[in-house]
Amino acid sequence: MIRVSLTGLLLAAAFTACASPQLIAHRGGTADAPENTLPAIELALKNRADAIWVTVQLSKDGVPVLYRPSDLSALTNSSGPVSRFTAAQLARIDAGWKWGDVAHPWRDKGATIPTLEAVLQKWPQTPFYLDIKSPDAAPDEMGKRLLAVLEKTQSLGRVRVYSTEDRFISALPAAVPRFVTRSETRTRLANVSLSHQCPPPAADEQPRWYGLELNRKVEVVEKFTLGEGVSPATLTWDKEAVDCFRSHGDAHIIFFGVISPQDYQKAVELNADGVMVDAPSQFSARKS
Repeated sequence: MIRVSLTGLLLAAAFTACASPQLIAHRGGTADAPENTLPAIELALKNRADAIWVTVQLSKDGVPVLYRPSDLSALTNSSGPVSRFTAAQLARIDAGWKWGDVAHPWRDKGATIPTLEAVLQKWPQTPFYLDIKSPDAAPDEMGKRLLAVLEKTQSLGRVRVYSTEDRFISALPAAVPRFVTRSETRTRLANVSLSHQCPPPAADEQPRWYGLELNRKVEVVEKFTLGEGVSPATLTWDKEAVDCFRSHGDAHIIFFGVISPQDYQKAVELNADGVMVDAPSQFSARKS
């Protein structure tokens, strides 16, 4: 039996208790500091972020750690996939090595690759969104390892798991809170935006959490007798779309890719539950 403490139940309300929309620091605030690092998360919280979005992979020894690209060379002073290194080895790699376009102010400043457990323990009252991007991890193993960390840190009441790959969401243990799959979210938004149809969700799960870009560019394929045509289109959240998603039970909507004051204002007007931003420093003053 899995027990969730009273503290965990209270923290679960943090996802919706703050002034709408919730300010979510993408990768810990990747535009303000080296992404997915302890300094980035600390700075994001100082900049009044309500929740932190972090990216999770499995190390060689099966430990969930925070890192996004498929190779360490993209952001650090090392190279190779995360899965080639143990968690202890990753903790000695400089994840701030390449941050900054010209100067590199975060080099040798302790911005290393932390474990998920360490992050959850350091900020025990902060809501976290966990984005699985582990290209060579088995989904079942990832789900098992995540659950173990969440149980150990008593964090099941303050996290929610996302992935662009449906297989990771489908493989999560039942106890782990998760988003609706990206493919279902995208399909439902397309039906509303392009066809003005509002189909019910694929399953009656309560509550349901959706996350997608505020404006998502796609290609529309039309079938004809003599072939098919492909044309560009943009899926956009508007009142019709939000009303559709919320017309079937308890639905929560997070807008990704909020980069301007206009985007933020639109999220406010549509009563979004949260906005994902790269630079919390640019939006903290807009919070009520």
